[in-house]
Amino acid sequence: MVTTKQAEPREPASQSEARCQIVRTLDIIGEKWSLLIIRDAFRGRTRFSEFRESLGAPSDILSARLTKLVDAGVLEKRAYREPGSRERSSYHLTESGRGLALVVGSLVQWGDTYNPYSGGKTSVLVDAVDQRPLSVAFVDDEGHPVATDEAVFVPGPAAREPWEPLR
Repeated sequence: MVTTKQAEPREPASQSEARCQIVRTLDIIGEKWSLLIIRDAFRGRTRFSEFRESLGAPSDILSARLTKLVDAGVLEKRAYREPGSRERSSYHLTESGRGLALVVGSLVQWGDTYNPYSGGKTSVLVDAVDQRPLSVAFVDDEGHPVATDEAVFVPGPAAREPWEPLR
């Protein structure tokens, strides 16, 4: 069973803070290039030049996205210096960033299932130790798989009004 450390609940910073977890998450990773930077970080890229070469993103936009991901605690900026060169920064996934593996894995899995590329898979989810194929799934608190059509979203304690789950 996969467990993830959850952040402590906090009081809303202001009336304008979104209640919805999806809105708050997209505020951090929802801009164009952000998830692709995170994907590339999972692939081992850490340097600005590696991200720029891989993604083809304009330098000013790439810089802004990296800064936002660092400010949000998804990436950590570390200084490095190659011999004879000036100091530069590398970018590494934090615990929060590594927690996005489920998000990125879900997007990969959805794309392979519902919008496959004719040339084949560009990423494959595997166990790091023995390379067994993996898939993203819902599991209950005992680690038993739950079918996607058996999982529903229900109101949480911060919901503004009662609503019915879609079936």
